[in-house]
Amino acid sequence: MSNLKAKSFDSASVPRRSAAGAVAHRLATLARLALPQRCELCVAPAGGALLCGDCERALPRVLSPCSQCALPSAGVAVCGACVAAPPPYAATIAAFAYAFPADRLLQRIKYQGRLALADWAGGALGDATVAALARRHDGERPDRVVALPLAPSRQRERGFNQAREIAVHVARRTGLPLSAPLARIAAGTPQTRLPWARRGRNVRGAFAVCSPVTGARIALVDDVMTTGATLAEAARTLAKAGADRVECWVVARTLPH
Repeated sequence: MSNLKAKSFDSASVPRRSAAGAVAHRLATLARLALPQRCELCVAPAGGALLCGDCERALPRVLSPCSQCALPSAGVAVCGACVAAPPPYAATIAAFAYAFPADRLLQRIKYQGRLALADWAGGALGDATVAALARRHDGERPDRVVALPLAPSRQRERGFNQAREIAVHVARRTGLPLSAPLARIAAGTPQTRLPWARRGRNVRGAFAVCSPVTGARIALVDDVMTTGATLAEAARTLAKAGADRVECWVVARTLPH
């Protein structure tokens, strides 16, 4: 959990977790593995997992995703929208489509503080990224993982950053270091309260780079990509600071209405 008096969060100078918190999290994980679990969705026996096998296989996926924005692309590698107006990120990997019941699971992390589900979300995204990276050459592989930061005021209010909780598991699964060169310097109105057309303006200038990224290949991690405006602004900020390549890794991608 975050220090309520801290001026910033998730930076390299801030401890990732207290020793007591790390021990408590480890004990909770061991207890979940040792005791029979009920599926988070259907309450069927799930062994040591949070979801049973049937529910895990039934989670919604993006069919034939565009490699750049992860929206359906009708069988082509890059969709027409990205060809016409390339986004400031080079690629997007999404484990799921943001639809029932994956959306409910992610909402429980963000709004109910169900951090055990961040283990599941990070594991699922980690598996998706490992599979995708296996098909790339070295120059297209990130050299670090960066969690999309929250504004300090929002993190104090929530008590944690769900993107970072997920990114910890993704970094472990991929073997990449978890870095924090990006800070959110403006909170703005929560994106969920705004029409899609206004979200780009709402996050303009919201981020700043706080440590060198020159030549870096960065994977930005977040829970959900909706319009992509927030991740695009973060990617643009990193690129201006000298990052060589930025891509987005998200647990779920919102599909067009």
